[in-house]
Amino acid sequence: MAATTTTTTVSRTSGAAKAPRRAAAVRSHRGERAEASPELWRKLQGSVCSACAAICIASASVAPSALAETRLPPLDTDPMRCDKAYDGNTLGMANGLSDKLLDFRFCDLKGAELKGKTLSAALMSGADFSKANMVEVVMSKAYAVGANFEGANLQNSVLDRVEFKNANLRGVNFINAVITGIDWEGADVTDAIFDDALISVQDVKNLCINPTLKGDARAEVGCKN
Repeated sequence: MAATTTTTTVSRTSGAAKAPRRAAAVRSHRGERAEASPELWRKLQGSVCSACAAICIASASVAPSALAETRLPPLDTDPMRCDKAYDGNTLGMANGLSDKLLDFRFCDLKGAELKGKTLSAALMSGADFSKANMVEVVMSKAYAVGANFEGANLQNSVLDRVEFKNANLRGVNFINAVITGIDWEGADVTDAIFDDALISVQDVKNLCINPTLKGDARAEVGCKN
């Protein structure tokens, strides 16, 4: 009986000694400070910057599927807000930062000359960019849900985390464009041209399941069938 009791005690002591080492290894791997409690980290991981999302779509650091829940700011009352497209932003590239709010929602910019403009974090939902010259534009984290880009020229453009959900992209020229992190859900890409475009692996997958991607465009994107 004494031997059994001794064995049990050693086993419990050994298990208790190992637990701190495992916890320390996790802290070291994550780079957390020793005094950070599990409760604090749960709160940090669960926090959402709702104020940032309300101010600018670019500040939302969530997956594309979650952006549909983002609250947009009220429509800009500036009567010249649509004309800001011809100036673009002076700040912001792939990070989506901008020096001013670009609110093009419901603007008529059909055939607009926007070559080389930086339109980071622009709000474009419901706008008409059909036939627009958008060669070499930078559209990082732009919100273009339901926008019309039919026949627009986006050659050599940088399209990073753009919301093209339910957008009209029929006949758009995406030749040599850089395309990554796009929401293609419900987008119409009929007759769009993707020749020589640099497309991320995930975007290839999402485009290839889009029923409007047909013919030569499937080969240009890299679809396997």
